[in-house]
Amino acid sequence: MLSTLSRKMLMCLTGLFLGFFLLIHFLGNLQLFLPQEQAHLQFNAYSHFLSGNIIIKIVSYVLYASIILHAVDGLIITLKNRKSGGSYQNDRRGRASQWASRNMGILGTLILIFLVIHFQNFWYIYKFGNPPLDENGNKDLYILVVTVFKEWWYVLIYVISMIALCYHMIHGIHSAVRTLGLYHPKFVKWVKITGIAYSVIISIGFALMPVYVFFTYH
Repeated sequence: MLSTLSRKMLMCLTGLFLGFFLLIHFLGNLQLFLPQEQAHLQFNAYSHFLSGNIIIKIVSYVLYASIILHAVDGLIITLKNRKSGGSYQNDRRGRASQWASRNMGILGTLILIFLVIHFQNFWYIYKFGNPPLDENGNKDLYILVVTVFKEWWYVLIYVISMIALCYHMIHGIHSAVRTLGLYHPKFVKWVKITGIAYSVIISIGFALMPVYVFFTYH
């Protein structure tokens, strides 16, 4: 059985990996903002490169494992904190992190539900379903993305989930820095600013993608 400290360290490491992966995923998906024809060609070329790269496949398995471990450890730690009456309310983190720490169960649940829907609509369909094909008979991920993002209810779910992700990351970055013992008073302000900026930029960037596609194709 893992100790509480070991679980927090595992949460920290998987969270940092997932946060870094979000940046890479974000940068790749920025191609959706290109002019339609160019976006179509480049996004599909990008997806085909990823699907055929052995290193990316290995990273994807690490990603799946990290998501599962992060979610399971988060649930266990949250239940233990509630049972012991633990709280973050009296620490010196910012209000956003304090609010997020008190509602991590709700935020985590929203993000997990979103991931299930997201994987089903994209990863599962692309890998095992019947995705649209381009004129050369190759899987057309761009058209699949556009088709999904043209649904207003999915855009709404996506935006709400990105708001939850933003608060989750603000709290997570603070917690990770503290867990790793890097929370020095001299750098508190800059850690806080950097964490909030990173969380907001990534979350808003992702949220704008379905919104942009939705209004571009309507």
